[in-house]
Amino acid sequence: MKPPVPPPAVASRLANVVSSPVRDILSLTARPEVISFAGGLPAPELFDIDGFKAAFDRVLADSPRRALQYSTTEGDADLREAIAQRLTARALPTDSDDLVITTGSQQALTLITATALEPGDVVLVEDPCYLAALQTFGFAGAHVVPVPTDDDGIIPEALDEIAAREPAKLLYLVPTFQNPTGRTLPAARRTAVAEAAARHGFWIVEDDPYGELRYDGEQVPWIAASPAASDRTILLGSFSKIMAPGLRLGYLRAPAAIRRSCVIAKQAADLHTSTVDQAVAARYLRDSDLDAHIRTISDAYRERRDALLGGLPTALPFGSRWNHPAGGMFVWVTLPEGHDATELLQVAVSHEVAYVPGAPFFAGTPDPAALRLSFTTHSPEEIGEGLRRLAKTFA
Repeated sequence: MKPPVPPPAVASRLANVVSSPVRDILSLTARPEVISFAGGLPAPELFDIDGFKAAFDRVLADSPRRALQYSTTEGDADLREAIAQRLTARALPTDSDDLVITTGSQQALTLITATALEPGDVVLVEDPCYLAALQTFGFAGAHVVPVPTDDDGIIPEALDEIAAREPAKLLYLVPTFQNPTGRTLPAARRTAVAEAAARHGFWIVEDDPYGELRYDGEQVPWIAASPAASDRTILLGSFSKIMAPGLRLGYLRAPAAIRRSCVIAKQAADLHTSTVDQAVAARYLRDSDLDAHIRTISDAYRERRDALLGGLPTALPFGSRWNHPAGGMFVWVTLPEGHDATELLQVAVSHEVAYVPGAPFFAGTPDPAALRLSFTTHSPEEIGEGLRRLAKTFA
């Protein structure tokens, strides 16, 4: 009898896509005794559990059959209207028909990639870049080209020079409290990015999962609000950081042509996002004060950020550098020359503390001395203890 023929190999497009180092580190540090600065996770003790329980109860009492049924691909009409009102109130005039509800903003990015890119198309990214975006573009077979950054984010002159020689289809960036660096792109640079897109003819994907978590300073206008790029900017938003990530609710705001294509791609992916979760979010936005909740979590996160920044001088080796983010979840650290954050991670974990090495975030030449610290998950007291453990890594 002939031996069975082995099953086919997985698709070749997976060859250049690797597992997320952040997810791998989260598995490594799942032990409760480890104080982890690795994950960009909201603080679970700050979830508005009572508010969500009430919203679930009202939805299941008032419209259970609708909430548990199939729904439209574009998303719950009440939820889209509530999001449109929130965006309009923040100086980005938006109609509910401009929006598509997605299963987290990560799906929104996947839909945009599926509809805008062919294998081999050029995608420009800020360097360093959000890891899951690099995975998404790699899975699509895109040619990812890094654009240099400094302490204020992407450098417009570098973007213009690269876009002049690379036929880019798309620029992806997180301009406000960026992951992994926590940097915020100033208003003048946002205008320059918008003008570069108009000049060179590429889409802008403006990912904004952290923008409402501001602790200092004033709001900076979205790139999507710039007249130069209003016809080519796709804004991605999420409720994961300001409500709860378990809802898996995000959205995209996009010009009509690409938005319609995203709806078709979403139909092929999942038909629609969870009906009941959308209904609950819409009910929560109607009955609860989300802005007050954001102020509550922002006050807590500001205290945690300050605890981390206050302890870094004694936790890190002399010559280390770090930024002071005005919001978001992350602090970006560069150790002195000769230090390798990836190699040192195992030492840190042996002291029951963890961080994310910076090297995987780079689409270009990685900086081995860079690392990312997240401050949102732990209390100031736990952060202090974590930093005392981190100091032993460099002793």
